[in-house]
Amino acid sequence: MESEYILVTGSAGFIGAALSKYLINKGFKVIGMDNINNYYDIELKKARLKNIETVSLSKKNWLFESFSIENNSKLNDLFIKY
Repeated sequence: MESEYILVTGSAGFIGAALSKYLINKGFKVIGMDNINNYYDIELKKARLKNIETVSLSKKNWLFESFSIENNSKLNDLFIKY
């Protein structure tokens, strides 16, 4: 059986990014999801995502999807795929 993934919504935010890095460092496979809205600085969100990617380079256990959690179709597709 393939390892299961953990979905972290809001992974470009302060808490979501910290949680994603923690889980990656613990060896979990993580799917980050965020709609990258302009509620606050988009460049800060992009920097957090780049940092997460850097943390996961050696582990290859990070995937990122950019869409709103309100998009039921894409969310369902994500659940089916993973």
